[in-house]
Amino acid sequence: MRERILLFIILSFLGIFLYVFQNYVNTVLGFIILCVCMVIYGLYSIAATKYQARKLKKHPPIINENYKPFITIMIPAHNEESVIENTVENILLLDYPNYEIILIDDRSDDNTASVIKDLESKHDQVKALIREQGAFPGKSAVLNDAFVIAQGDAVLVFDADATVEPDFLNKLVPNLEPSDVGAVQARKIIRNKDYNLLTRCQNNEYTMDTHLQVGRDAVKGAVELRGNGELIKREALQDIGGWNNYTITDDLDMSTRLHIKGWDIRFCPDACVYEEGIVYIFPLFRQRRRWLEGTIRRYLEYFGEAITSKKMSLRARLDMTIYITQFIMPLWFMMEVGIRIIKFFTDKINPEALHNEILSSIVISAVVGLGFFMLIRYSLRRYDNIPRLKALKEAFITTIYFLIIWFPMELYICAKILFRKKDMNWGKTAHGLVTEEKQKIIDEINKKLQKLQDRLQEVLK
Repeated sequence: MRERILLFIILSFLGIFLYVFQNYVNTVLGFIILCVCMVIYGLYSIAATKYQARKLKKHPPIINENYKPFITIMIPAHNEESVIENTVENILLLDYPNYEIILIDDRSDDNTASVIKDLESKHDQVKALIREQGAFPGKSAVLNDAFVIAQGDAVLVFDADATVEPDFLNKLVPNLEPSDVGAVQARKIIRNKDYNLLTRCQNNEYTMDTHLQVGRDAVKGAVELRGNGELIKREALQDIGGWNNYTITDDLDMSTRLHIKGWDIRFCPDACVYEEGIVYIFPLFRQRRRWLEGTIRRYLEYFGEAITSKKMSLRARLDMTIYITQFIMPLWFMMEVGIRIIKFFTDKINPEALHNEILSSIVISAVVGLGFFMLIRYSLRRYDNIPRLKALKEAFITTIYFLIIWFPMELYICAKILFRKKDMNWGKTAHGLVTEEKQKIIDEINKKLQKLQDRLQEVLK
């Protein structure tokens, strides 16, 4: 109820602000000021990143080779029989001396549990945890159950489709050593990014997120965990009481609670975790719906604590406030255009005023689109080393992808929070779809070859 009331107040204030100012002031100016503030902060983070890179190049950090904490790797799995074995075999190749793997079957109705048990019997480092069908749902509950039997000084969480390079932990772990650091997030990359347009856009989105996370890390801001490839100190986990069972985005919820408690989160772009991109539009919508709803809900839920926390750093608090404007801006944009449409159909507007209304909406749309476009292009050039022309094309396509998926979805999520009861509908991401698709193609080819072979035999007879 608190989340609903706070969101209603925010939306009401924004609506009144827009309606009043549209009648007396050109609100495009206010919108552009908001965008300019975001751009200034973005340029500041880029400058901080470059300064940090030069500083590290001149004075390389001294890595403590003796810092090798025991790591518990947790891999939750719900109906993951098609990918879980490959993931475990990949992780067992890690070039790191001290780790264990806990595989958790979360109430699967396929053969995931038996695959996990087989892996436990074959590898000494692997433990299997089979949850009962009536167990509390959600990834947070899964991880809390596994944490009870975890032996590690830190916990590394992987998705069931994750793959990494052997030196992954050697790159990630040193970032966790400072006493004030509670967690470290690795860079996420789409493994099958060239599969289709959707997977390309997802990878471009992840690359943009890498740029934002690197910037937030450089300014000592509110770096966020991303679920897959997150490494968390046991001490920090115990300090915040583990994972929140009542959230649909365990990683974002934990990020905010860690910052409120004064823990720093670092981002390590050199340690990369590869995951499978979603190849179909409706599963992608379900996943992004969950991400966006979890993002908005955690800000509403922890708003008061973030404001009043004495342990949360001023930089993290400022960074989090700037980041929230990314969600205010789409609402502002859509409400601005919506109010203009309502006025067009309900009021008598002279041609000159109509021309100004249309021009204002075009300006707003252009500013929003250009902002996303420039951000994505810069990210692709810097972190994926894409040629200029290709980066322009990919940035244009991904900007459209953002406008189509994120903007309407934000309206839907706000309406859901306001008018519907909170649920724990995860909208689980299906893994192994690419493997299944390849297998279907292979089966189809084999059928055609068999038919050709049968016909050839008939001709020879």
